[in-house]
Amino acid sequence: MFRPRVIPVLLLNRDHLVKSDGFKNHRYVGDPINAVRIFNELKADELVFLDISASKNGRVISIDIVRSIGEEASMPFCVGGGITELSQIREIISAGAEKVIIGSYAVVNPDFIRQASDEFGSSTITVCIDVKKKLFGTQQVWSVNGTRASGIAPLEFAALMEEKGAGEIIIQSIENDGKMSGYDLDLTKKISENIQIPTIAMGGAGDLEDLKRAHQEAFATGVAAGSLFVYYDKNKGVLINYPEKKEISF
Repeated sequence: MFRPRVIPVLLLNRDHLVKSDGFKNHRYVGDPINAVRIFNELKADELVFLDISASKNGRVISIDIVRSIGEEASMPFCVGGGITELSQIREIISAGAEKVIIGSYAVVNPDFIRQASDEFGSSTITVCIDVKKKLFGTQQVWSVNGTRASGIAPLEFAALMEEKGAGEIIIQSIENDGKMSGYDLDLTKKISENIQIPTIAMGGAGDLEDLKRAHQEAFATGVAAGSLFVYYDKNKGVLINYPEKKEISF
């Protein structure tokens, strides 16, 4: 039976892990390498690391951190944060990452996705689309950790990223981030149904049923979560965890 990839998302603020709520209120939750070791033991499908302050501060995710993760991780991992140059992608891949995530710079320079996919292959390039509502409830794409509105509709941008050569799309709801109340299924479904490349739901998962719904009802081929895998429960006591394979065979 096909099942979606189940992907823990770990947020970095330079060299330590944090967890956000609506892209705000960042809370320290631990050391990234310790988290990798635990996810190794729990046999996670894949990991995502995002440096949330990189774009805002005009820098790229630390290559030293990427290399340390690469030396420890026994599963594929993908990293993002401040990527604006092909040379940075080359360094990141050389340091051990299988894929890179490009978010803010894809909004600023969509043609960079074509350049990157031509250079490294589409399977190496993931685009993260951060979405929230603006005035009058219209959803649009935001950049720089949710601080800059683009004026672009999420589906329009996802289609453009597919056209430019992205290998997969992460669909992230800023408003649902950290709430543990479920994904934005309507948004995920709208994009999944209208593009051909894989889609990953992100933002809001609170239990395994949320993962199941994103796959079965919104047709996501991957389900990503932060709070679900770093907190013990909705009271948010820190405990790295991951479901057994039999629990996610849906």
